[in-house]
Amino acid sequence: MRLFANGLTLSRLAATIASPLLLASCLAVNPVTGERELVLMPLSQQISMGEQYYGPYQQQQGGQYTVDPGLTRYVAGIGKKLAAVSDQPDLPYEFVVLNDSSPNAWALPGGKIAINRGLLVMLDDEAQLAAVIGHEIVHAAAGHSAAQQTRQTLLGMGTQALGAVAQQTEYGGLIMMGTQYGSGALNAHYGRDDELEADEYGVKYMERTGYHPQAAVELQEKFLALKNGNDGDFMSNLLASHPPSGERVKRNSRYASGKSGVRNKAAFQQATAQLRKDQVAYDLHAQALKYANNKQMDKALDMASQAVKRQPKEALFHTAYGQLLLANKQPSQAYSAFTKAVQQNPNYFLPQLMAGLSAKELGKKAEAQKYLSTSLRLLPTAQANYYLGELALESNKNAAANYFKAAATDQGEVGKAAQAQLARLGIGTQQ
Repeated sequence: MRLFANGLTLSRLAATIASPLLLASCLAVNPVTGERELVLMPLSQQISMGEQYYGPYQQQQGGQYTVDPGLTRYVAGIGKKLAAVSDQPDLPYEFVVLNDSSPNAWALPGGKIAINRGLLVMLDDEAQLAAVIGHEIVHAAAGHSAAQQTRQTLLGMGTQALGAVAQQTEYGGLIMMGTQYGSGALNAHYGRDDELEADEYGVKYMERTGYHPQAAVELQEKFLALKNGNDGDFMSNLLASHPPSGERVKRNSRYASGKSGVRNKAAFQQATAQLRKDQVAYDLHAQALKYANNKQMDKALDMASQAVKRQPKEALFHTAYGQLLLANKQPSQAYSAFTKAVQQNPNYFLPQLMAGLSAKELGKKAEAQKYLSTSLRLLPTAQANYYLGELALESNKNAAANYFKAAATDQGEVGKAAQAQLARLGIGTQQ
């Protein structure tokens, strides 16, 4: 019997529970394996948790990929097909493609699943994509995601912590916000047993829908190659969420031995054609960030401008270009870039936030209020709260105080600035 709570053994947990009846009430049949396991989060709570945090986690990690909406429809179609043959077909499954370059995918409780565009460009065909999605469906269906949330309390951070993505109140300090923090926002750290179980039953779901299970072997080989070639903390942290191993490759090979199925390479290549065509632009964007980190602003601006020209529908490129312009003391041009980003993806918090900040610097108070408020609705951040507080100071000090109180929960410079504002208003942060 495996345990789904805080990594404790069953005997240790039982010793901490006064009533044996209470322990018995926590036992349930795992719908995937058929085993009786200790589950401290009922299904209704899993579904509620997934629905509550699906949106904020997407916002944290680049927002949804919007350049080619057909790609998300394609991925969701495969996901729904696999979910229909899973051992929990009635979960409210959802599937999105995130605008994140890292090769990752994740599942929240209740069947809320996300796949990064950075993983899609690493795959060769639809069967490999089915291996990714099937694996994540198992994590949701078997309760692994809920167990991981219980162990690490990832969802206990609070919305202000979710949005603490910059540490300075100066506009220049906001450069690159939303481009470096996203991949680490959700790092599940599943255990060995969970990963092996997701591999095994994910392959079964692939077989039930007619996909060649050899694709699951190839997927693990790709991740193992990434791990072996890793020379930095970024990939170490990324691969910790779904640790690849030679053991997983061997086990998947046994599952796939002697079996057949479809690969649908042509359909996959067609569905991802726009994404692959734009990879040059995403590479230019990455180069711009590297130049900016090295304080080579002219080169950074040039690379960012080239990325925008190659794919003007990508809000990420406009946002990065605007951030560079803002850091280069060009607020008017930056505001123009941010408003273009908002037009391309109005449902992502970062362009809204940056448009609000630049509008405020230009004295466009009404526009600043509009953009910052929209940003706050999409993802509560200390930055949006702080600058909304500043805007409210002249007309409504009570509203300003509430904004500053929310911003004061930040652990960085934004929080300190908010506390200073509250002190000027004669208000303590504990009130």
